[in-house]
Amino acid sequence: MSGRVIVVDDEAAIREAVQQWLELSGFRVQSCATAAQALGLVDRDFPGVVISDVRMPGTDGLQLLDKLLELDRDLPVIMVTGHGDVPMAVQALRQGAYDFIEKPFTPERLLESVRRALDKRRLVCENRKLRQQFAFKDHIEAQLLGVSRPMENLRRQILELAGTSVNILIRGDTGSGKERVARCLHDFSTRVAKPFVALNCAAIPESIFESELFGHESGAFTGAQGKRIGRIEHADGGTLFLDEVESLPLAQQVKLLRVLQEKTLERLGSNRSIQVDLRVISAAKPNLLDEVHGGRFREDLFYRLNVATVQIPPLRDRREDIPLLFEHFAHEAAVRHNREAPPLAPSDLARLLGHDWPGNVRELINAAERHALGLSAPAEAVDAQSLAEQIETFEAQCLHNALLRCQGNITQVMALLQLPRRTLNEKMQRHGIQRSSYRLAGSGDDE
Repeated sequence: MSGRVIVVDDEAAIREAVQQWLELSGFRVQSCATAAQALGLVDRDFPGVVISDVRMPGTDGLQLLDKLLELDRDLPVIMVTGHGDVPMAVQALRQGAYDFIEKPFTPERLLESVRRALDKRRLVCENRKLRQQFAFKDHIEAQLLGVSRPMENLRRQILELAGTSVNILIRGDTGSGKERVARCLHDFSTRVAKPFVALNCAAIPESIFESELFGHESGAFTGAQGKRIGRIEHADGGTLFLDEVESLPLAQQVKLLRVLQEKTLERLGSNRSIQVDLRVISAAKPNLLDEVHGGRFREDLFYRLNVATVQIPPLRDRREDIPLLFEHFAHEAAVRHNREAPPLAPSDLARLLGHDWPGNVRELINAAERHALGLSAPAEAVDAQSLAEQIETFEAQCLHNALLRCQGNITQVMALLQLPRRTLNEKMQRHGIQRSSYRLAGSGDDE
């Protein structure tokens, strides 16, 4: 589709003709008979344009224009005027209208204006998205540490998805940080001012699951002495995070699906429908599609939850991040226990880089805390790596340390490692190391 268009006109014949012209040209069109209907379809992130007649009963086109521009000054609004209403059209342009078209008009004149308006709208939306991602970049790097290419890609994907309202399924090994990723998706979204509600589906007894998720009224069952707001209702306007969603009982899967489809829920013991607006982020240990094929998870709910997928890389696939993460967690543990973490010996670093980390970041945190307390050497159980793998890992870590020490200044790194520029560039490219990850904000280019 070329873009979204809302057509507002109180005359049904004109609405239908304009909608037909636009749809034949590939646009997605919604038509409205009143200004109030149109206002209900538009928000600041609306990725399209509005076409409105000027003369309408009730709220006229100029009043609608004012209200639309209050929502977003950059929203393109095309006004349609009758013969002899040119002074009114000029006034509309002064108020901020994108264009005006005088009746009777040809389809070509309308399509030309719509295409230009949509091009402008796309640029505005893309610029806003880029500015938002730039503003959030430093913050998300503090939340999701790592300089490896997989972590760069993960952070970029989170920032791209955070600005949408689609439901997301997070996949990743145990201990890889699925709740931290879910929290980032919420914190960098427009829902950040509303609640982030986390629920571990495996930790709730099936007998109270419905009450926990949907809430209940007083007297709904034995022991229900007062009204209770469920997790879904509490997350209204925000984000509901369902961890280990594969443990959701089948009976509750049906009810959750209905909530996602109808955007309403009913508390246990009540017949009153409650409107809810929420985004659902889910995480699962097994492959959820395998659960569907095994009859343990509803296929229709799977597709509702899995509009987009975020895959968290395991720690073994981003070994260059291990020393940075270990030092960070060891320092946190030392501060927490009022200790000074012992220095990391070269042999300790070799153990860290050689270990396969089946428990991922959670295991690394445990090892860092034990190290900070002086209880054991890090990663006591070392998995076998070939000599070539160990050399590659060590080389990547040397590059990481040099870039970190020189704050991304390539000239200084070349001198420190005694490498020519071309060789350094080839090694950085092979290890997926980006110089920009190490530079201080605001620093200029070297050389």
